[in-house]
Amino acid sequence: KMEQSERRVAPEPGSGTRRAAEDEAERGTALTEGDNGNALALTRGFSAEQQIDHIIQYDALQLPGRCYDPDTSAPVSFYISSLAELQSWQPFIQDENFNKAAIPLAPRQPLLQCDRPRTLVCHDMAGGYLSDRFIQGVHEENPFVFYHWLYIDIFVYFSHHMVTIPPVCWTNAAHRHGVAILGTFITEWEAGAAICEAFLENEETFRAMADKLVLIAHCFQFDGWLVNIENELSPNAVKNVPGFLSYFRSRMQQAVPHSLVIWYDSVLESGHLDWQNELNQHNKVFFDSCDGIFLNYNWKEEHLKRMVTLMEERHADVYVGVDVFGRGDVIGGEFTTNLSLELIRKYNFSAAIFAPGWVYETLEREKFHQNQHKSLRGFPPGAPVSSHSPKMCRLGGLAMINCLNQQLDPASSCVRTHGCSEDAWNGGCCLLIEGLIPATRSNVSVRLFSLQLPSPPKVFVAFVYKLEDGAKVVVRPELTIRPLSQCNSEMALTVDVLKPSPLPEDNALVQKFIQNCAPWNPEGWTTSFYLLELTDCILQDISVNVTRLLKDEQDVQFECRIGEIKVLDIARLRVEQKPVEKLTVFDISWKKVPEATDQLYLSATLQWTYPPNTASCFKIYSRGLNYHKKQKGTDSQMVCVGRTNANLYRVVDLILHQAPIGTSRHVEFRVQPVTRAGFALPQSACGRLTLNYTHSQGTDNVQ
Repeated sequence: KMEQSERRVAPEPGSGTRRAAEDEAERGTALTEGDNGNALALTRGFSAEQQIDHIIQYDALQLPGRCYDPDTSAPVSFYISSLAELQSWQPFIQDENFNKAAIPLAPRQPLLQCDRPRTLVCHDMAGGYLSDRFIQGVHEENPFVFYHWLYIDIFVYFSHHMVTIPPVCWTNAAHRHGVAILGTFITEWEAGAAICEAFLENEETFRAMADKLVLIAHCFQFDGWLVNIENELSPNAVKNVPGFLSYFRSRMQQAVPHSLVIWYDSVLESGHLDWQNELNQHNKVFFDSCDGIFLNYNWKEEHLKRMVTLMEERHADVYVGVDVFGRGDVIGGEFTTNLSLELIRKYNFSAAIFAPGWVYETLEREKFHQNQHKSLRGFPPGAPVSSHSPKMCRLGGLAMINCLNQQLDPASSCVRTHGCSEDAWNGGCCLLIEGLIPATRSNVSVRLFSLQLPSPPKVFVAFVYKLEDGAKVVVRPELTIRPLSQCNSEMALTVDVLKPSPLPEDNALVQKFIQNCAPWNPEGWTTSFYLLELTDCILQDISVNVTRLLKDEQDVQFECRIGEIKVLDIARLRVEQKPVEKLTVFDISWKKVPEATDQLYLSATLQWTYPPNTASCFKIYSRGLNYHKKQKGTDSQMVCVGRTNANLYRVVDLILHQAPIGTSRHVEFRVQPVTRAGFALPQSACGRLTLNYTHSQGTDNVQ
């Protein structure tokens, strides 16, 4: 049975977006006029600067409550709680654009549709929509994060609201890693029974329900639904469920071709609510009408054996439930969850891991990462590998956390890795590798990424690291490749380990890379660059090799910080500079700053156009300006207030100078695209907008 966690964790009211923006500024990401400004010519015209005149008004801006935080007006993700609310929902409302995923589902191998056991994670965290509802980020000490995407195929965002729309941050993260993400349609108790009686009354009503859920998934760009009916159904309602599921699945496939509709093991063909913990003749009619079934958690090995006997095909479409909380009579759970998974894989079924947030909800928050790794220790093999595209593997922030999950090479048992936020190359944190080279060995290798990607003909590698003073080791990247002909082979027959030599600093490719990264300031860090020419092969692993300098017979201890690794198709070094266009501002609101008569809070939404799927993100900068005798002087340099994957961003509670009556003040915004290879484009490609704000003669600006 799906259970609701009792404890709810909420961020400090009003702290979300403002603190997230402050974090961006603290990283030192300031935009200067000379940043890469003359790197390349634009492929289209320069981005024209917009000038907007605005009169300050303190009337509260009326924004839809479910789309914006009431305290800050920061955009938030939302859910739908009632049948009436669902029926009235219409797609493509301007205020809901923040909730649309900007990152398409990345391809990965093996394909989700192939007949192999899969791993589904169902996220149930204290009721859902906590700090993750803040679309543009939130500051929170010791937050819950999920970074084990390489283990899973499907992610379900679960809550007890009738229509659970995955927060867009989860959809973008899942898609970036090639993981399909599903929302949840749930009905429960007497209220749920009434909803079911209404929408399952006849074919017309259940088709209308399915059409609306399809529209929601298509509008917000997620990949399907978990259908969880946990209430009794009348004979009329239950006889319409197979037709509803079949039509729902068909319409989802038309709208989102890779989509999934999965049924939860709850209601029987008779309409009674009775969790079976297996696929059998009582619930198979629902399984036959959709893409799979998510089984309840109180199963034993005999249940799995019976299903093997019952089924001739579609074993992978049976997702055997595993409650990480270990509630009820279950096999495994908590730190022994792997026992359940091993038994499920023994019978070639898929697994559905419910509530992995157990480690966060019940244990010490300060030890969350250690407990998260411990809870996943011993996971069985067979989960798909990560499918990052071969353009960038970056250590910093979320991407850095992803690589912490990678397993060490067996030869590296004398090495320990962990994140270190005290020293970072470009925000976030670095990966700290500590250990020793035994006297019996000349080197050790630490595997960071398992890629399994077809390689382009020429690969450029940029490597940024830092050794402690007096280190007696040499550090360099190491790539493992195998022939493309072995792409579908489970066992690699031929594996080559490449240890490339660094390129000289005056190499044209190196200079091109540095130009693209301007301003380039590696102070305190060591940078090295490599070029590999490869033919018909697969990039399998990326490792770091640590080799002793002296050929003595003593153990050598070392400490190395990895700041960044970029692995690029050489074609990516040629940056096509497409400018941001049609930058506009709307939904402007002002607030007075308490106890500061010379300051104001500005909140406003910026929106622009840019060719789809060509930028990895956009950085948003602001600067306050004064005009004196027709000369523009800057109060400060451009400061980064945030970043976004989408073509819009809401600036929240930006502190500006007050505009005395009869005078005008100004704030400048710039939107800087970052390419999919991770290069920030120069000033000439930025969208630019200046907001000229003033009080009307009758406006009271005295606090």
